[in-house]
Amino acid sequence: MKFLLREAEKIVCAVLFLGMTLLGFANVVVRYGTNYSLAATEELLTNGFLVLTIFGAAIAARRGEHLAVTLVYDALPGVLRKLVFVVSGALSIALLALSAYFSWEVLMNQLDSGMRSYGLGLPAWYYHVAVPFGFALIIVRYLQRLVEEARKGPAADRGIPDV
Repeated sequence: MKFLLREAEKIVCAVLFLGMTLLGFANVVVRYGTNYSLAATEELLTNGFLVLTIFGAAIAARRGEHLAVTLVYDALPGVLRKLVFVVSGALSIALLALSAYFSWEVLMNQLDSGMRSYGLGLPAWYYHVAVPFGFALIIVRYLQRLVEEARKGPAADRGIPDV
């Protein structure tokens, strides 16, 4: 069970990517074999890419691999560096929380309005239900990374060069 909790976003990404690959391949085979297209695959792949991106961001947050420009941060003395670390962490979490909140609002709007998707005619919320939970997972993974970094201190304070 610990494995599933620790690796949840990796499992979601792997299953989703496999499904998207198979669906895209089936569409290509059908298109070239019959001159017809599976029109709904565009809808499924586009929405799958959205979910894959969000859960991939959770993986990057856990590993601390998000893009960062540390020129100013690296030049700061230790006390200011810690302050910048805390402020940037708080701002990042606030942005993610707002993203989760507003994506939840979109989901509730889709549920209330009965909006349907353009290709398959499915309720639009089917595609969007994972988004607010994905943002919440990014917050959890980001907090895990911040706690780890706070316990051991920034890499520059430990004499470890940035790669």
